[in-house]
Amino acid sequence: MSTRVTKEKSMLIQKEMISSLFKELSTAKQTGKKVVYTFVPGNISELIRAFDMLPVYPEINALQSGMRKKSGKFIHDAEKIGYSEDVCTYVKCDVGMILNGNIGPTGEKIPEPDLLLLSYTGCFTFMKWFENLKRLYPGVPVALLHTPYQEGHKITPDMTQYMVKQLKEEVIPKMEQVSGKKYDEDKLKKILGNTNKVEELMVKIFDTTKNKPSPIDAYFAGVYYIGPINIGFRGTGEAVVYYEKLYEEILERVNKGLGPITPEGVMEEEKFRLVIEGPPNWTHFREFWKLFYDLGAVIVASSYTKVGGVYDNGFRVNPDKPLDSLADYCMNCYTNLNLKQRVELLSNCITKYQADGFLVNSIKSCNSFSAGQLMIMRQLEEKLDIPVGFIESDLVDPRYFSYSNIKNRLESFFQMLEQRKIIFNN
Repeated sequence: MSTRVTKEKSMLIQKEMISSLFKELSTAKQTGKKVVYTFVPGNISELIRAFDMLPVYPEINALQSGMRKKSGKFIHDAEKIGYSEDVCTYVKCDVGMILNGNIGPTGEKIPEPDLLLLSYTGCFTFMKWFENLKRLYPGVPVALLHTPYQEGHKITPDMTQYMVKQLKEEVIPKMEQVSGKKYDEDKLKKILGNTNKVEELMVKIFDTTKNKPSPIDAYFAGVYYIGPINIGFRGTGEAVVYYEKLYEEILERVNKGLGPITPEGVMEEEKFRLVIEGPPNWTHFREFWKLFYDLGAVIVASSYTKVGGVYDNGFRVNPDKPLDSLADYCMNCYTNLNLKQRVELLSNCITKYQADGFLVNSIKSCNSFSAGQLMIMRQLEEKLDIPVGFIESDLVDPRYFSYSNIKNRLESFFQMLEQRKIIFNN
């Protein structure tokens, strides 16, 4: 493993984007910018941007608190006022952060919301989360965008129109009321034009893992790659520039035959290729990642990087049908897929990217991911005759990250993969 770590231009671009967003948020009350709290899955930030408002994502606040080692105290403070141990730790971390002044990752205060946009996409916790935010911010209007679950394995025209009706009758009127501006469909179309370009680039970026060695890690590094579109830059020109630069840098690594960049430099030898189901742990993110790259394991696909939208089956927003596109995008998020669709998606990833094994990271407090994971694991094992593994951690509660337990399970899993390679090579 090369220990020389350099900041690539795309990383510097992303850092500047995020810094400028939180700076803009910190001065929103002075500048008159309106602020919308919403969620990552099914986030319609293009519509928020069309009204010149700024988005805030409670899950992003929570995971950044986890990475900054602040989530433990926030969770403790939420539990002190009555939140159960079994409640999603994102929720408790977000509530605790609000109780402690709502200071963002750049050290600047995140403003109170002018609108609560509840985009429900397969996670019931979101409903209860916003009930609590409504209590914390009394008087703030709430707009509900209910997304039909893909129980029947596909999106139907009736489902799309059901969502478009909500956008027209519930969401857009609330945004007009809060922003003081009229809905401008031509402006939204232009914004969605940028989204379409970004979606194309995203697919190309994550498709580079077909190469051996893979030039990227599609889980640990992948969470950084999806950062801009999940933190409010969907549909912006800055996002297009970022993803163009990122793709250019990745292609350069492909041409040089280089592996993924890790916190300790470029991985020099790719021993194992994995597909992972479930979110990562944020409180010990670097340690968690190191367990993999120390053993030469590269993640070539992950379900978590599809939480903000699934493009594997060809979906792209159509700027000429803006509201229909936003509706279909919301329904196409990973948490809104039924279990059969998730098995198919992961199966295709395992086959397409020639993975050696499949691993589940089961999150204690995340039912929208954890429900059905054992079934998914067993079905993939039987269908593809592939080794499978199972580890457990949590999103942002440091009490539920056991380094030694995860290390022991991973070492056993990789020993199984090694033995299988020896058998097949002989």
